[in-house]
Amino acid sequence: MARFLDGRWAWLAPLALGAASATGFAPLDLWPVTVGCFCAWLLLVYRAPGLGKALLTGWLFGVGHFTIGNNWIQHAFDFQQSMPPALGYLAVVALALYLAIYPMLAAGLAWRFGRSAARPDAAFAAVFGAGWIATEWLRATMFTGYAWNPLAVIWVPLPPLSSLAAWIGTYALSGLTVLLAGLLLAASGNRRRMLASAGALAVGFAALLLTRPAVPPSPAGAPLLRVVQPNIGQNERSEFDGEVMHARLAALSGRPDAVPRLVLWPEGVIREYLEDGYPYWYYEGLTPRYARRRLSRLLGPRDVLLAGSTALQFTRDDEIESATNSVFAVGADARLHGRYDKAHLVPYGEYLPMRPILSAIGLSRLVPGDIDFADGPGPRAIAVPGFGSVGVQICYEIIFSGQVVDEAHRPRLLFNPSNDAWFGSWGPPEHLAQARLRAIEEGLPIVRATPTGISAVIAANGALLGALPLNRAGALQMPMPQPLPPTLFARAGQWMSVAAVLALAALAVALRRRRL
Repeated sequence: MARFLDGRWAWLAPLALGAASATGFAPLDLWPVTVGCFCAWLLLVYRAPGLGKALLTGWLFGVGHFTIGNNWIQHAFDFQQSMPPALGYLAVVALALYLAIYPMLAAGLAWRFGRSAARPDAAFAAVFGAGWIATEWLRATMFTGYAWNPLAVIWVPLPPLSSLAAWIGTYALSGLTVLLAGLLLAASGNRRRMLASAGALAVGFAALLLTRPAVPPSPAGAPLLRVVQPNIGQNERSEFDGEVMHARLAALSGRPDAVPRLVLWPEGVIREYLEDGYPYWYYEGLTPRYARRRLSRLLGPRDVLLAGSTALQFTRDDEIESATNSVFAVGADARLHGRYDKAHLVPYGEYLPMRPILSAIGLSRLVPGDIDFADGPGPRAIAVPGFGSVGVQICYEIIFSGQVVDEAHRPRLLFNPSNDAWFGSWGPPEHLAQARLRAIEEGLPIVRATPTGISAVIAANGALLGALPLNRAGALQMPMPQPLPPTLFARAGQWMSVAAVLALAALAVALRRRRL
């Protein structure tokens, strides 16, 4: 082992550790492997002979970690004809080469400011944890941000630990995960320290189990949710016309009930334009009033449909100026009761950065269409008659910690329509796990509706109340879950991340002074 870590193949060790650490995320959920890999990686960083080697060790770890964790991106290239599918493999690696910069920076900070003893100690672990919080937050914000799979999401299968996100948020919980790995590393080889650490962890786990918030049951007569999953794959969308799509969605939408229903359809499943006022030739003979009336026939007198479609904006000359990826609220009266426009767009998916340059060399966005989507104003809640305020986050908007709730109008529910049919078998369960973490952070129930799965209803404490598996048509119907009071994180936001960084830095200083 020592030769492997120190010989000419030493560069393989952090790469392999990074790749193995990604198995702690869904769908595998091998979180002990992730913690063990982080322990070994922290040791490699600590033993690096210089800052340059520490940075390289951090970067190689990140390349392995993000290549495996983002492997689902390749599948998106299988459903378009503009670029060869093999380019998807290159895209995964290229993205990992960039994302690896952030663990590289965390490793460099830990090596430069955390090493002061003969072997890794608690001070080193605290500095590494603080650096990880800062760099994971940077990853989520730089260049529009890519917040996919924060380290904290490995704890979603363990509610006592994941419930910490309600207090400190995702990025601080990620930092505590690194701190945990560092403390285990510091205790290794010392039986007394190992026993003390195990006892402290057991006590902490029991305390968290007792403090996990319980969600009150839905009252009698509460409105119902009807979540529809039509099982329409991405390769089938071009084959189905609007009538076939509508028929499948309608068949799964059920019949009106004595109790009001909020019917929830996935992202982008309505092909017709629902808004009045467009130049008539854009409607292709199907007027928006008729399109809305057809939808309203599926609803009872107090039902409302929330579904994804496209909205258009025009110039004075009736030319399309922009389009938005939107969710509309359609009532039983065939009227629109609200619209949400997606704000956090996917680069290369919903718009092509540097379009004049990239289109000239033959690249295009993955979503069909010549017009880039425009971004909306940010988190907004829709006042849905009979159901209260409903927040909307379309597709991967739900992964951005602290950016999913309309602070001026806190909703009682978050709706997350998505189209995970692009992303193979790994992307959907990873997406679901991150939505569950948002529910814990905000204390709000979240409902996901996707064409092929995983559609789900998530309680305000992150528990799964119901889910439809991948590649199966079906519908979920249940009473609308109750929200919890705003969590500490919902009130303070990313100031909790700042507080965690400062606390860990102060801890490292205190430990170092005590040793001196």
